[in-house]
Amino acid sequence: MKYNLIMDTDSYKASHWLQYPPQTTAMYSYLESRGGRYPATVFFGLQYILKKYLSQPVEMWMVEEAEVFFAAHGLSFNSEGWRYIVQELGGKLPIRIKAVPEGTLVPVKQIMMSIESTDPQTFWLVSWLETLLLRVWYPITVATQSYYLKQIIWDALQATADDPAAEIPFKLHDFGSRGVSSSESAEIGGMSHLVNFMGSDTVVGVRAANHYYQHPMAAFSIPAAEHSTITSWQRDGELAAYQNMLDKFAKPGAILAVVSDSYDLWQAIDHLWGDRLKSQIIESGATLVIRPDSGDPVSVISQALQKLDQRFGSTINSKGYKVLNYVRLIQGDGINAQSLAEILKAVQDLGFSASNIAFGMGGALLQQVDRDTQKFAIKCSEVTINGQNIPVYKDPVTDPGKRSKQGRLALVKTAAGYATVLASADTIDLLVPVYENGQILQEYSLTEIRERT
Repeated sequence: MKYNLIMDTDSYKASHWLQYPPQTTAMYSYLESRGGRYPATVFFGLQYILKKYLSQPVEMWMVEEAEVFFAAHGLSFNSEGWRYIVQELGGKLPIRIKAVPEGTLVPVKQIMMSIESTDPQTFWLVSWLETLLLRVWYPITVATQSYYLKQIIWDALQATADDPAAEIPFKLHDFGSRGVSSSESAEIGGMSHLVNFMGSDTVVGVRAANHYYQHPMAAFSIPAAEHSTITSWQRDGELAAYQNMLDKFAKPGAILAVVSDSYDLWQAIDHLWGDRLKSQIIESGATLVIRPDSGDPVSVISQALQKLDQRFGSTINSKGYKVLNYVRLIQGDGINAQSLAEILKAVQDLGFSASNIAFGMGGALLQQVDRDTQKFAIKCSEVTINGQNIPVYKDPVTDPGKRSKQGRLALVKTAAGYATVLASADTIDLLVPVYENGQILQEYSLTEIRERT
């Protein structure tokens, strides 16, 4: 099925061109987070949408397919308007999009993006594209969640680690590719996490970040075992399975991760890793990362740290916390904001540095969010009728939180922070033109986005 941009909309949009007041010639809408789980959001992902979907011209076959579809679907269709875009405008969409630079942390209830028409014959296109453009909520929300998780880890590192800045990029690894609803979700969510971190096993997300945000390699991974590569040796061969990992991957300076709870995690730590294979680990010059994958994360990590300390010893860093010799832990099961904070607190309370542990996060990172996590919406705030610019808004008595803004808007910086104001000639608007009439006007690299965030 070929992608048809015209049909990437909601059904009811097809009849909206007949519903606006006569003599309407322009429309202006804006995007905001009306609140939610986090007090601010990291703006990210619009560039992906512009490059993948809006940089290609509309073609006549798309119009013809849409005509047939909507007629059978039971709706009116603005065939004349879409044919005008193809025949008179070369298929280039007559809209202008402005947005804050990607990577900007914007408080909730502030404008982050505006969409306006540039041709009086196709003002309705602003609303038509809402369905597609509002999907920017997903990369924003994943980047935002990842950002706030990073703050939790950063606080723990600052309190207990010698070099937090060197460690933080690899402390939360993306395990989410299998836990999302589609390959494109993995692409978008995976690259959104990489605004904040540099570790990922979501290959399509890393590839997307490289491609859409001009990066040679946005994230890294290490050799790691899964249960099948351990259990295929059978229970009696667990030692041989671990030894094989060391033989193949434990080189000087290398890092390798081995899931160690296929049978008995405590037996593995005390007698296999901490006894039979101890000298090989030490002599290899590698760092072994042991991965528990079951049980209560807080108690399992707490006990594992103490057992590893008994077997491999530790040093005391400049902050007064223990750092294990030769080995580390990674917890990838049951990780969310609450468990992350609880684990790090328990680690610190036991006198260990956060340097000893990294985290993996899957479905909770990329899938357990929706548009209402941050209450995203695109709303029309101005129309032009008979040459007059008219502010419009909604103000439902049943939910004051859904009151929308009115007029042509700008985002400005004040002494108190960001604020949304009515745009004027002398307003210093932080929204940057990024797209106009089929052309992408501004691009950002992942490197500069990371620096901004």
